[in-house]
Amino acid sequence: MATITTTTAVPRKRRRMSPARRRDLFDGLLFASPFILGVLFFWVAPMLYSFFLVTHDWDLISPAKYTGLRNIQRMFHDPLVAKSLGNTAFFTFVGVPLQLIVAFSLALMLNQAIRARSIYRTIFYLPAITPAVASAVVWTQILNPQYGVLNSVLGWAGIAPIKWLFDPTYAKPALILMSMWSVGPQMVVFLAGLQGVPQTLLEAASIDGANTWQRFWHVTVPIVSPVIFFNLIIGIIGSFQVFTSAFVMTGGGPRDSTLFIVLYIYRNAFEYFRMGYAAVLAWVLFFIIMLFTAIQFRLANRWVYYSGTA
Repeated sequence: MATITTTTAVPRKRRRMSPARRRDLFDGLLFASPFILGVLFFWVAPMLYSFFLVTHDWDLISPAKYTGLRNIQRMFHDPLVAKSLGNTAFFTFVGVPLQLIVAFSLALMLNQAIRARSIYRTIFYLPAITPAVASAVVWTQILNPQYGVLNSVLGWAGIAPIKWLFDPTYAKPALILMSMWSVGPQMVVFLAGLQGVPQTLLEAASIDGANTWQRFWHVTVPIVSPVIFFNLIIGIIGSFQVFTSAFVMTGGGPRDSTLFIVLYIYRNAFEYFRMGYAAVLAWVLFFIIMLFTAIQFRLANRWVYYSGTA
């Protein structure tokens, strides 16, 4: 008669952390503590409190009052929400591609073996480190309809003066034109990517009979596609948060043509003192940015090439 034997699993004793590893962990947490505390106090805590304000009314002075879903209902009946989101979408889907084209073109030119290349790179990068308010003031003068430099240059070509910041038709294109002035960081990132293109591949393509355009489109662009993808992600996120130029130069006008969503959030929070409603709009913007970022990562597999992957 067969006998059945059973065995019971003996739980393993948890290995204690050695004093050396415990000391390394303590040192790591100590050095990382400024960043961890900064994230907790200046990012996580405000986000949690803004989520609390979604269902409350608060004017920064009196205690917050619970209002349920009233702030969310107000958003669906506020025509300026759709207006500000439409203005932001126009700035994003027109401005970001133009910024990428300009930055990539500058990087291609400044990647050539030319004299004083470092000086030219510095010149094109300098506007990016100029304070945003100072840039807005300068461009307000450039776009002035009476004595602005831009209208003077257009006048040489026989084009009548344009009321850039005073005409709803041209106000957003004027701000997009201004954004072309500060593509220095994107240009530098593109330069780093272009310097990583193997010359052997370009030479092999040239030997195979590829012309300049074919080498650029079939060799250079695929290799720097991760860099293009990075600049695209950062550009879209930044464009959805455009604020300073509209706040300083137009104040959202004329006729709300430059009322972007972040400017409208600012108005509700610090001009109308409707912090709860501003929190709702801020969370809507957050989810929109997350949605577009997720879509881009989803579509990236079709056109972004990573060397060493199948």
